[in-house]
Amino acid sequence: MLLIIGLFTHPHQAMNRFTKVFGNKKCNIIAMVHVDALPGTPGYKGNWSQIVKKAKIEASIYVKHKVDAILIENMHDVPYIPNRLLGPETVACLSRISNEIRQIVPSALPCGLQILACGNKQALAVAKACDLQFIRAEGFVFAHVADEGYTDACAGEILRYRKNIDAEHVLIFTDLKKKHSSHAITHDVTLLETAKAAEFFLTDGVVITGRSTGCAANMEDLDEVAGKISTPLIIGSGVTNTNLKQYYERAQGVIVGSSFKVNGFWANNLCEKSINKFMEEIEKLRK
Repeated sequence: MLLIIGLFTHPHQAMNRFTKVFGNKKCNIIAMVHVDALPGTPGYKGNWSQIVKKAKIEASIYVKHKVDAILIENMHDVPYIPNRLLGPETVACLSRISNEIRQIVPSALPCGLQILACGNKQALAVAKACDLQFIRAEGFVFAHVADEGYTDACAGEILRYRKNIDAEHVLIFTDLKKKHSSHAITHDVTLLETAKAAEFFLTDGVVITGRSTGCAANMEDLDEVAGKISTPLIIGSGVTNTNLKQYYERAQGVIVGSSFKVNGFWANNLCEKSINKFMEEIEKLRK
């Protein structure tokens, strides 16, 4: 009986862990810092100092516009490689950038990291070293085929690793049926079943997305999951100031990248006008 009670109560612990870091505000705005192509990747331009400076400037802009959290990501490191091929240079560079950003933003502002592709253990190690509060992880439950190759489930491994490096305070947000991927091999497993599996495997929050970067999450997917799990729900793509309202009541957070850029394209520079307009909208909803 004690075991059964434990299984049914741990999802609420996830919500408690979330609010401990993010507070009780509705629909946290998690702003993306898309780090320019890092050393060792095809797009790198020999501009390491400028990469660090730009990442810090973007973080400062987000602080100015009072976003609720910052998520750092090596988005420009295309084409992505699977976890087993990630080099130490990527981890080292993202550690430097994460530490620089952590030093210039308010201590109360949550900062997180995602290392593409599937660099979940690496991200945890950086988070531990640089005092980050969360990571976004791929392939937490159920295998799938992504554009960089096969992605296996990793919940058991990554949570043991988090325990081993004394990083249990770092939240792990996990994608469900991740974008840019084929889920044919789990076609008979619904999105809700996937969410409940992630919940059972102790995720700190689940992320639903559209089919690709900048594409809005399907409202049918939101309807399928929202209110049916006790774990925090985060929208991971395609959120704009015009569709924010439909997510506001049902999501604990939204990850915003493209909408904060010039012309709404993820690879462009930040557009302060767009950021300001978006943040004005969330403040209206919160009143």
